[in-house]
Amino acid sequence: MPTTSVQAILPAVAAIIFNDQGGILLQRRRDVGRWGLLSGHVEFGESVEQAILREIWEETGAKAQLTRLIGVYSQPDSQTYTYPHRRVQYVTTYFEAALLSPPRADFANEETQEIRFFAPDALPTDLAQHHPAWLQDALATTTTAFVR
Repeated sequence: MPTTSVQAILPAVAAIIFNDQGGILLQRRRDVGRWGLLSGHVEFGESVEQAILREIWEETGAKAQLTRLIGVYSQPDSQTYTYPHRRVQYVTTYFEAALLSPPRADFANEETQEIRFFAPDALPTDLAQHHPAWLQDALATTTTAFVR
């Protein structure tokens, strides 16, 4: 049976969260076992702001507030993923956020395997595909949002 090649462009969101010591909150995803920033898809009827706050809640159990826009990412070479029956180019809006409540400790039966704060100079090596570049942008000393 031939495979169908469907192409789509989808809106996505991501966030970096720092603790008071400057540690970066990363999530180890249960599906791929890699570390990465909190991220996800925008659902129909949501703004990008609503979507990332929902994703933070779903992935950590914590309430958050957005503190700055880091950038918008749409370059096909870094934002395109090939799945078994489709290719998707994501347009990702990336924010910095602050937690308003502590994250939950137990992630049994969730897409999150664990979350942990890492020092910027001690990040895990098994990061999701484009997250190293996103981390670099978040740590840059600029007030201008990136468009990549």
